[in-house]
Amino acid sequence: MSLIEKELSTIMDGIFADYNENKFIDKVDISNQPDKKVITDILSKLQEIIFPGFFKPDTYKTYTVKSTISMLVEDVLYNLKKQISITLKYDPVFSDSSVCETEGEAQRIAIAFLKTIPKIREYIETDVSAAFDGDPAAYNKEEIVVTYPGFYAIMVNRIAHELHLLGVPLIPRIMTEHAHSLTGIDIHPGATIGKYFFIDHGTGIVIGETTVIGDNVKIYQGVTLGALSTRGGQTLKSVKRHPTIEDNVTIYSGATILGGETVIGKNVVIGGNTFITESVLEGTRVSAKQPELNFKK
Repeated sequence: MSLIEKELSTIMDGIFADYNENKFIDKVDISNQPDKKVITDILSKLQEIIFPGFFKPDTYKTYTVKSTISMLVEDVLYNLKKQISITLKYDPVFSDSSVCETEGEAQRIAIAFLKTIPKIREYIETDVSAAFDGDPAAYNKEEIVVTYPGFYAIMVNRIAHELHLLGVPLIPRIMTEHAHSLTGIDIHPGATIGKYFFIDHGTGIVIGETTVIGDNVKIYQGVTLGALSTRGGQTLKSVKRHPTIEDNVTIYSGATILGGETVIGKNVVIGGNTFITESVLEGTRVSAKQPELNFKK
């Protein structure tokens, strides 16, 4: 045995010995874990269903709306049911359930989700209008659907939120973190977001789990809708930790709004780089004091 072979043998012995320490991060049974590639593929197929004709499936040589969408829906149902069945074991309610019971519940949830697609489309239609009406740089609505990262993050959240409401573990978060990795926009699937929502530019936006956002809200890059403190850890799980943003609010870049009791009233404008931890009355304009500039030669 060569020196490198001996070293590799020693390395592998050390790794496998560590696997026997019964750490939480040891999950050798990879066949019983949710498949992120399958879940992102489900997202892609849902995008094709939500926007018929915008995104032609690679697997079909000809495109007819009825036949193509029917095949996509069937494919999503099969794969989503399978992934939900795997993730339901993370729900204590199903920890002792039989395979038959778990698969039956997974099928019920998958069908219930697919029935929400018209609702998702209704909301997304308003999001397209909000982006087009709110961005003079948009040449047409097609550009928004195909290219805007903020719009993509919103679409994924609309999908993930419905799965979250149906009690699906893990999958909604996998979806929104996929969008986060592509866009730099972090929206928790638990966040409740109204119609006509527009994210302009978007990079660095964070919207926490218990955030509630009304209709006709516009948010710019770098905005945080977060919690005042998470020191309580798991004891805060069911507590509203993030702000409420009411209708017709604009929040400019770099603003931070924190706290579950913080309510931003209707028709408020939050200026850039502001830091807010208390409620703002309806119709108020909030701005940060301009910093003093010094120019030296």
